Amino acid sequence: MNAINPNWRVLTIGDGDLSFSAALAKKLTGGHLTATVFDSLETLSEKYGLSHYQQLKSLGVDVVTSVDVTDPQTWQEIGQSNQSKFDLVIFQFPLIPNDFSASQYQQLSAQGSTNTLNRWLLHCFVKHCFEHFLAPDGQRLAVITSKDVKPYRQWNIETSLLNGLTGRYLGRSNFDIESFNGYQVRNVDRDKFVKDTQAYSYYFSDKPQELLEAELEMPAYCDNPQYCAMCRVGPIETQQDWQAHLGSKRHVKMDEFEQQWRDWLAQRQC
Repeated sequence: MNAINPNWRVLTIGDGDLSFSAALAKKLTGGHLTATVFDSLETLSEKYGLSHYQQLKSLGVDVVTSVDVTDPQTWQEIGQSNQSKFDLVIFQFPLIPNDFSASQYQQLSAQGSTNTLNRWLLHCFVKHCFEHFLAPDGQRLAVITSKDVKPYRQWNIETSLLNGLTGRYLGRSNFDIESFNGYQVRNVDRDKFVKDTQAYSYYFSDKPQELLEAELEMPAYCDNPQYCAMCRVGPIETQQDWQAHLGSKRHVKMDEFEQQWRDWLAQRQC
């Protein structure tokens, strides 16, 4: 993740055990961080303990529990005035939780695959960043950090996630976990650590960001017609090779995910 200005007002979304926020707090001027978790305080304590929560509170960081980024009713404790909005909002290794209510999960699953539900989570995150969390006069940056392996890379974060939104994808940078001392990535809903693998931080904004874009990587498959953006493969130079790729099991599966995503977006808004 690119250097963060210590004077930026930063919001973290869904920060599991709060270890990322605890590491980030050391890089920011006091009072410029708000951390949120999806779990209630009681569940947070049961899963991970409260050491990072207590550390953040001792530093004067506002920590808000039971926050669902798709549900505005859960944002009541996150200040919504211009003075308390943010320059940067970060969602680290997002994944739909396993502890949706049975009725909610059944209802959603009947309409979309797990792939679609995860895309929906991130789509709503970016939309709500632009519409609610980011200050009009601030940096207006939303960042998603995600692993570069299946199933995460099948969400097409770089290409179709922003369908219907006003923001732009700016590019990505390697995520260096070593630069966040004490941060450990947790499995969703389990008190387990995730094995380190390649991960990227993906940047989005709805304002000009020329300097930042010059520092970020934009893979060729994002905008080169000789590549298949869905499958991240190319260059594909001959018609014969294109036909072979279009008929491949990988492409057929990704095309199915894309059609499910388009159908989902045609029926609802965050």
